[in-house]
Amino acid sequence: MALKHLLLGGLAATVLAGQAMAAVPDAVSAKSAGTDRSIYQPADFSQYGPVTALDMVRRIPGFAIVRDDSGNRGFGQARGNVLINGQRVSAKSNGAEVALGRVAAARVVRIEVLDGTQTDIPGLTGKVVNVVTDGEGTVDGTWRYKIRLRENLPPSLNEGTVTLAGSKGPLSWTFEADSSPQRSGDAGWRQIEDGNGVLLERRREDFTRLTDDVSLAGSLSWKPASGAIGNLNAKVGIWEVDGKQISKTYPEGGAEGRRLFRFAEDEWNAEIGGDYELDAGPGRLKFIGLARREHSPFIDRFEMGAFDGTGLYASNFEQTVDEGEYILRSEYALQAGEGRDWQISAEGAFNYLDAEAALEEASGGGPLVEVPLDLANSRVEERRGEITLTHGRQLTPKLNLQLSGGLEYSELEQSGDAENKRNFTRPKGFASLSWQKSDTLKLVGKVERRVGQLNFYDFISSVDLDLGNGQSGNKEIVPSQSWRYSLEAQKGLGAWGASTLRFLYVDLEDVVDQVPIGNGAGPGNIDSATAYGIETETTLKLAPLGLKGAEITATGRYFDTEADDPVTGIRRSINGHLIWDYNIELRQDVPNTDVAWGLVLEGFKQEPFYQLSDTQLGGNEPAFLMAYLEHKDIAGMTGTVAIGNLTNQKDTYWRRVYGGDRTGPLVRTEEYSRAFGPIFTMELKGKF
Repeated sequence: MALKHLLLGGLAATVLAGQAMAAVPDAVSAKSAGTDRSIYQPADFSQYGPVTALDMVRRIPGFAIVRDDSGNRGFGQARGNVLINGQRVSAKSNGAEVALGRVAAARVVRIEVLDGTQTDIPGLTGKVVNVVTDGEGTVDGTWRYKIRLRENLPPSLNEGTVTLAGSKGPLSWTFEADSSPQRSGDAGWRQIEDGNGVLLERRREDFTRLTDDVSLAGSLSWKPASGAIGNLNAKVGIWEVDGKQISKTYPEGGAEGRRLFRFAEDEWNAEIGGDYELDAGPGRLKFIGLARREHSPFIDRFEMGAFDGTGLYASNFEQTVDEGEYILRSEYALQAGEGRDWQISAEGAFNYLDAEAALEEASGGGPLVEVPLDLANSRVEERRGEITLTHGRQLTPKLNLQLSGGLEYSELEQSGDAENKRNFTRPKGFASLSWQKSDTLKLVGKVERRVGQLNFYDFISSVDLDLGNGQSGNKEIVPSQSWRYSLEAQKGLGAWGASTLRFLYVDLEDVVDQVPIGNGAGPGNIDSATAYGIETETTLKLAPLGLKGAEITATGRYFDTEADDPVTGIRRSINGHLIWDYNIELRQDVPNTDVAWGLVLEGFKQEPFYQLSDTQLGGNEPAFLMAYLEHKDIAGMTGTVAIGNLTNQKDTYWRRVYGGDRTGPLVRTEEYSRAFGPIFTMELKGKF
């Protein structure tokens, strides 16, 4: 009842607040003539031979797309940094990045790069891109087809995308059919030793994973002469994965044997979202809605045994998960004089996860017997509401302030194997200051109070048949909270390109990590943690060095985290947190030709995963290197061939198992470095 009153009161305030102020301008119009923005014309991207608007945005100097489907439930403050015709896309998996891929390059009029405080969308700060399109009365489309070949894996021959877009009068539409299969695998030796380094067993392992991802997506946009704006977005998809790991086992002093681990998932998902915006009194009123469903049945099977008939063991773990999300949001925006705007918003959301699972085991060749599994059959629901007031003010022609304050109320309820119901009321908001220090340097500082969102899978128990352990569900877990401080520098380098550099400090409370639960372990809260970070998106043009048409684009992140280990009490990193990652591309569009070539280098490293009685870490070494050659006019098409893994990168893994918990003695170690060989791809894309 409290949630209902909160949402109704927020919606009423959204409408009534507009009775005292003047009308809001277009969403991306500058707050004054003194506010700077960069404008890119389609001709600025001609050297890359773009087929879609997405191809253009990916080549904007010093910019990297932040995806809309960040995993946050609800919409709340904006997280993405791409607008289309001045508006956010009211979708998640079908968000702005996906929508840009459905817009033909010929439809792009211009691309604006501006600061988030120059828009009337609350929560947008830092560098933002607005793609302005037309295409009045036209129908066009794009297509691409790609093949991928890897050692010891079936070829991927069904990857491709077809898009269509058109408009007539106030109505425009887009459509996309996409198939994005994935093929992965590796092979090599796993070495197992006891705590003193004595060899216990060697395994020759062969791992494969085949994934098919097929989807249909589209959108409708209606912009009548009245000034109202309506949008509808929808996507349906099928995601299927089949994998297996076959191991030949050679134990010291024992008989040779075999291990077989198989896993599969057959998921379908669907999402529909829309918004409607219109004049209401002195401002603009916008309604947003979204519904998302996902059905995911998992099956894991494990078998092992020696050739002499000893050590026979089998187990099955089956789990079916249904997830859903429903969101209703209203926003009222208005302008209170030059350089000043207000927005009040109210949002209500309902999320749920419904899981059913069963575990069976058999020893010595006997029949499978069901094993009780606590907290595996359960339903988790969240009802959440929030009200937020945001104010933007231009302090000087080069200094902009944005303030936002709100209150979030949520009810968490779990039923099935566990019965529990709780509610939380927590403040949230931010203050952001943007300073255009010079024509080439902009500084953006932001202080933010965030309320974290729980992963509903943390409430239910699961089993890892391959490692022989699992995770206990936790019905008492609570959302984390944090203070987040950031400083962003956007530097134009003239003929040399552009760079964005971001410094972060985060002070976290109720951090979600692995904690002891009963006789096991699973997700839970620890009191506090800290994180430092630095991020960059940089484009360096090499023409001033005499390499015409050449550039280096680089994105990278580095984090240092600290938290108190709930098992040992020792200060350590946050469980599994990213340490660093990077992607560096050297590309040259050879002058006076249709040829381009390039090299891509990428890598990542993350912190270990800490459980009650073991520590483990997976990764890749060395960095991954790919070379490609592109021709931008093969009978009007663009063709690219690429060879990946020129550095012979391997999948790496280690695990340390302790007696009792991690305060006990080391009793077992596992380690492998498995090769997956070169990767060859060939892609054709075009437009019609």
